[in-house]
Amino acid sequence: MNKYAQMISQLKTPEVIKQLTYIYGQREGMLVSQTARYTRMLKRHEEIFNNSENLLMISAPGRTEIGGNHTDHNRGKVLAAAVNLDTLAAVTPRNDSIVNIHSEGYAPMCVDLNELDAVEAEKGTTAALVRGVASKLKEEGYAIGGFDAVMTSTVRGGSGLSSSAAVEVLLCAIFDELYNGGNALDAKQRARISQYAENVYFGKPCGMLDQMASSLGGLAYMDFKEDDPQLQAVSYDFAAKGYALVVVNTGGSHDDLTDDYAAVPAEMRAVANFFGESSLRRVLPENFMKGIPQLRKALDFPHADRAILRAAHYFAENRRVTEQVDALKNDDLQAFFQLIIASGRSSYCYLQNIFARSERQELSLGLMLGEQKLSGIGAWRVHGGGFAGTTLNFVPLKNLDSFVSEMEAVFGERSCNIIDIRPVGPACVKL
Repeated sequence: MNKYAQMISQLKTPEVIKQLTYIYGQREGMLVSQTARYTRMLKRHEEIFNNSENLLMISAPGRTEIGGNHTDHNRGKVLAAAVNLDTLAAVTPRNDSIVNIHSEGYAPMCVDLNELDAVEAEKGTTAALVRGVASKLKEEGYAIGGFDAVMTSTVRGGSGLSSSAAVEVLLCAIFDELYNGGNALDAKQRARISQYAENVYFGKPCGMLDQMASSLGGLAYMDFKEDDPQLQAVSYDFAAKGYALVVVNTGGSHDDLTDDYAAVPAEMRAVANFFGESSLRRVLPENFMKGIPQLRKALDFPHADRAILRAAHYFAENRRVTEQVDALKNDDLQAFFQLIIASGRSSYCYLQNIFARSERQELSLGLMLGEQKLSGIGAWRVHGGGFAGTTLNFVPLKNLDSFVSEMEAVFGERSCNIIDIRPVGPACVKL
């Protein structure tokens, strides 16, 4: 039996089963599907690279944003969680600076780590993330080196569950495990390095919410007011209370909407700049409200009123995150759900990130259907960055089958993801 076959057989040992159950949860069929997935990656690695020396299986999760829609980039507050959808790699080190990645559904890619400057033509690609993560790690004194990897992901690109953050955090974990002993980076360092790669190399001006949620794991309150974010674990079992979290992919993709995303933090900062501040977190809400007449005259760009509305969303959303955390601590689900619904309405009316162009309103349809099916019994809102993609729904377990069936009748088979909160960020399963 060769080494690959031995590792595949180890997937059925009690030790590995315990690891997989901890990472992915205990939902029916989970263990079968993950064992098959890990087996597939090991076989692909053997087929493509045929080198099992020091092979590791490394996973990094997607994330769900529960509260704090578009606040992190202006040093706001967020309630978010890692989820049991992930990007998974079977990876082995190389003795040179070449990174080879064969990712399911994509063309193979190769990056030479001797060349770490940002490449304009690579923006929006995994190659940019590899180069960006490696560049920042090297700049901060960490070791980097080449590797051969096969990857697969259940975090669909453009789905609103942050596929890019999962890849970035995974890359940090790969370099850490292969070349820095496996525990050199903490959650904040991984998130900061990942955000740098996305901002500077990938070309998306995001905050740190996605990367921190993926890197940290679990359900957490995050406050980005200072350079060193304040993090607080939040313990709450929605399933034990009779609710499932369902992310509905309405079919729109984020892939061509970078300009729409970029306008949100830019417009919020324009309002902050009027008050002599670099972010809205430094502006007092009462001063903002008093200053609206002057703001309308001072903001000399086409969407001045939209910028003011987006700033109003920011201040209210920051307050709602604190109230959401308090509601969960007090086990007041109805108050929590009302805050979720209020957050979604604010995103719709004031933040205006539900659709980018009038002909693309699938997300609007998803929210309307969520309200029709869950009003009075659950909660619904836009999920993540918006403009396209997904809705987040809190669905009573007794209504789960009918909710999924009816939503998939509209948006297609497998458009619903029933998600569990993953207790850890990146994880290495050693076989």
